[in-house]
Amino acid sequence: MNDTMDTLDEKANGGPSMEIDEIVSVRNHEAFAAKHMPDLGQDIKDFQVYTWRLDNWKKLDKKLTSPEFECGGHKWRILLFPFGNSNAPPNDTVSVYLDYAEPKKAPEGWHACAQFALVISNIHDPTVFTVSHAHHRFIAEECDWGFTRFSELRKLFHTQEGQPRPTIENESADISVFVRVLEDPTGVLWHNFVNYDSKKETGFVGLKNQGATCYMNSLLQSLFCTRYFRKAVYQIPTEDDLPTESVSLALQRVFYHLQTSDQPVGTTELTKSFGWKSLDSFLQHDVQEFNRVLQDKLESKMKGTKAEGAIAKLFVGKMKSYIKCVNVEYESSRTEEFNDIQLNVKGMRNLYESFKDYVAVENMDGENKYQAEGFGLQDAKKGIIFESFPPVLHLQLKRFEYDIQRDAMVKINDRHEFPFEIDLGEFLDANADRSKPWKYKLTGVLVHSGDLHGGHYFALIKPDRETRWLKFDDDRVTPVTDKEVLEENYGGEPLNGLSPTAQRNQVRAMKRFTNAYMLVYIRESAMDEVLAPFTEEDTPPHLKRRLDEERLQIEAKKREREEQHLFLTAKVITDETFSRHEGFDLATFDEKNWPPSDLPSFRVLKTETYSIFKSRVAQHFNYPENQIRLWVLVNRQNKTVRPDTAIPENDPALTVEVIRNNMAARQNDLRLYLDVITDPSKPDPPPQSIMVFLKHFDTSKQNLLGVGKVYMQRTSKVGDLVPIINERMRWTPGTPLKLYEEIKPGMIELMKPKFSFAQNEIQDGDVICFQVDLPEKEIHDLDSQGLHSNPIHFYDFIQNRVMIIFRPKFDDPDPDHPEFSLVLSKKQNYDTMSMKAGEYLRHDPIKLRFTTTHANNGNAKAVLKRSLNPSIAEIMAPYYTTSAVILYEKLDVSIVELETKRSLKVVWTGIHNKEEGTFPFLLPKTSSVYDLAENLAKQVTLSPSGSGKIRVFEISRDGKTQKEFTGSEMIGNIPDPVELYAEEVPREELEADDADKVIGVFHFSKELTRTHGVPFKFVVKRGEKFSDTKKRLQNRLGVSDKDISKYRFALIQASTFKQPSYIEDDDTIYDHQFAPEDVLGLDHIDKSGRAKAGVAEKAIVIRG
Repeated sequence: MNDTMDTLDEKANGGPSMEIDEIVSVRNHEAFAAKHMPDLGQDIKDFQVYTWRLDNWKKLDKKLTSPEFECGGHKWRILLFPFGNSNAPPNDTVSVYLDYAEPKKAPEGWHACAQFALVISNIHDPTVFTVSHAHHRFIAEECDWGFTRFSELRKLFHTQEGQPRPTIENESADISVFVRVLEDPTGVLWHNFVNYDSKKETGFVGLKNQGATCYMNSLLQSLFCTRYFRKAVYQIPTEDDLPTESVSLALQRVFYHLQTSDQPVGTTELTKSFGWKSLDSFLQHDVQEFNRVLQDKLESKMKGTKAEGAIAKLFVGKMKSYIKCVNVEYESSRTEEFNDIQLNVKGMRNLYESFKDYVAVENMDGENKYQAEGFGLQDAKKGIIFESFPPVLHLQLKRFEYDIQRDAMVKINDRHEFPFEIDLGEFLDANADRSKPWKYKLTGVLVHSGDLHGGHYFALIKPDRETRWLKFDDDRVTPVTDKEVLEENYGGEPLNGLSPTAQRNQVRAMKRFTNAYMLVYIRESAMDEVLAPFTEEDTPPHLKRRLDEERLQIEAKKREREEQHLFLTAKVITDETFSRHEGFDLATFDEKNWPPSDLPSFRVLKTETYSIFKSRVAQHFNYPENQIRLWVLVNRQNKTVRPDTAIPENDPALTVEVIRNNMAARQNDLRLYLDVITDPSKPDPPPQSIMVFLKHFDTSKQNLLGVGKVYMQRTSKVGDLVPIINERMRWTPGTPLKLYEEIKPGMIELMKPKFSFAQNEIQDGDVICFQVDLPEKEIHDLDSQGLHSNPIHFYDFIQNRVMIIFRPKFDDPDPDHPEFSLVLSKKQNYDTMSMKAGEYLRHDPIKLRFTTTHANNGNAKAVLKRSLNPSIAEIMAPYYTTSAVILYEKLDVSIVELETKRSLKVVWTGIHNKEEGTFPFLLPKTSSVYDLAENLAKQVTLSPSGSGKIRVFEISRDGKTQKEFTGSEMIGNIPDPVELYAEEVPREELEADDADKVIGVFHFSKELTRTHGVPFKFVVKRGEKFSDTKKRLQNRLGVSDKDISKYRFALIQASTFKQPSYIEDDDTIYDHQFAPEDVLGLDHIDKSGRAKAGVAEKAIVIRG
């Protein structure tokens, strides 16, 4: 029984209707249904009413079903619990459900979408009843649905207020069910999407959302379905690229996975190839900017390949802006290419009106006449007309605009209709090529749901003429109806025709925040080429090969993970690995502060016998089997890991797992030592002997390394090792040695050579460390240099050693600012660290400044203070690992000075707004910006007859305006990092009077976000034609006539964020009502090499 319905109490389901209007009889089927079953906006396939009479209510069974009836090609019945089916005390409620009869006999994967009302009514008076309605997608897992608490029994048995008689009278009643089986054209109506398979249902798969990139997902799906584009992307040569560094390859891989995978596809490789770190992906850029940057990137990669020109061919059209005189033959015009068209939504009812608005003609007459060259002031018409539209037309609907009242960006949710097809012929220039009609068909709708500060994106796409419309919503793809494509994305108030009462039960008939923000139309005559079927040959073979190999690797890894429990790992220490090991024991396994040793490892089936395993090991190391024996290492009580016993060779049934469980308790892996037998005729160790490992501490090299093992008699003296060691090290016989026992970290003891091994309690697997006995003077010299003169000190260093990774703070690593690491002891301090880092970088340690980092993301945390000389342990405090990252800066000044002074660099742009040089200053933190300007004045040359004044400023985050300092600010209070600029204030600005306006000017190249150079201030004079203003600008910038002729000038209004409005020579910009943020933009190629790309938005940069 499905208790999901517990929550559907009568009220939520429009239960007993309390309205005073007249009561409709249950037997008046059509009227009753119209009143009690709200219109859900779906087409009705079939409508049936079935009534079941019941007598002797109190004697009924606890559970009973009505006879079956048919509706919409399905068999149904009523399921009744006369005394309730809830966990409440029995006998006080009625539970009644609509039940799908014989679900087991229905075809596999069946479903039925039904809306229904269940009614219990009086058999004599059908206007006395209790009703509840619901709707549900009936499937095998949920084949009954209804009301566990339909009504309290006592209410049914007693006459209720305003009723002539009770519902159940003399223990008899009618139970009726009104069923509407609804059409489900998409197959997913009311689907819960558990176990939904996009590929099976639609042939397409979705893209995983990696956080705030869903507009990217909807655009990628749209581009993927533009098959001509996909083919062009596949033609970019990428055989030798790396997917995380090459956008082309990463995009090819995403497309290939979308083509072949049956699971949602990830995009992390792609965003990595853009050079985005996770943060960037979360800054929700807008889809238009992203689309342009992506296409620019691909276009440059396509140069010189078969795909060259594909993007322009698909997406680029031409438009002409013109001014045409009415009474004389004169026209001034300029043609430009476009990749997409931005259309107004506000005040436009539909797409047609938006286009009309775009090409609307402005009359220039009266005060506003046009100065036509050679004709003087003339009446004219000004506007834009299209010369051609591209085969694939991207229309950006301006849903996000600046609201002057609120001084903020807002989302426009107004209703704006768009059609399945549109003829754009009337918006074309009279001379356009009309050999084929300019009819366009809608193939994509990109939708945003939510408000300005977020929300959700999805795409509706019709992949070709035959395929139906599909909704691509991140990782899910579902079929949709035409209404879901058009009506539901127009915005504005919903038109769902629900009655007011039903709307009360809707989640607040909300103003629609879900609407289209980008439309994709394809020209009907180009459709067959743009959406031509995709063939096997269109996919590059190298891509297929590469991805198939990866798929096999992933499957193998997955198998390995699934079978992991059947295997264990055996790690083998050899004399060779021991000779490279610097640390405690014979190898490092799970030390907190140091990475584990790199040991030969074997993945072994737990059931494998020891004899098979041993022969594998022998083969791996190229020894005959009878020349090796393996010892098991155990964890000793004192936390060391040492060889303990040799594995017995005489038990053929011995398995690897038994060895681990019985001989090496408390370990996941099997750790072994490979003991090479010199004389196979004597396979066993000498009787009464012990196996001792030796390590040499070399004071000159300051290292401690293994030098193999020896077998010694228990009774022999420790001093007997000396001649053996001298021989092994090829030292002069009689070289005096000191011997130490490595008992455990923190416990290294000098041994007494006269005692026997037994007296020293030496056992198999113990480690003895030796060093040459040094004269006092050498020991003193070593100590004075801060070096270790004996193994006890060196072991202490090893116990406290940590790796510190040094990275340059502000630059990417380069030969001058490398990334490097040093091994230091936690007991050492700041001075030692800066000295060693200075040695490595060949830079005076006092001129190095260090900054700690956050352990989780590597971002800068706090500058280390040399005056406190903290220990390495304190510097590393939050890191619980073997290594910490420290950022360094190479300074030109000592950090001692820096603690009281501020180091600043100022970029000087002189009188002509050109970067003439960068000047560093080191001034007391209490100096003012005014003092800084004074110091700068001593180093730069001001113009001879100039104002003599210097302005110091920052640049606003968007690169468009100056942020000027007053002069009184203290430089110690300017937040870090800061880029400071300074210029000479022109005389003209100083002498400007009240009638003049001083405005901001900035440089950009084609797009407003691509700013470059340094913004400056400029005086605008009353009544001055722009042709004269331009001459003064040229003078201010000091550029040649040839260069200025390539500049275009635009007014940028902060209030509209519109495309720039370009200025003609006879405009008078003084007459523009300048808002504080309005600026003049100079559109020209960036020769400064200092592109800022809208620092604020962190304009999308795609690197790979």
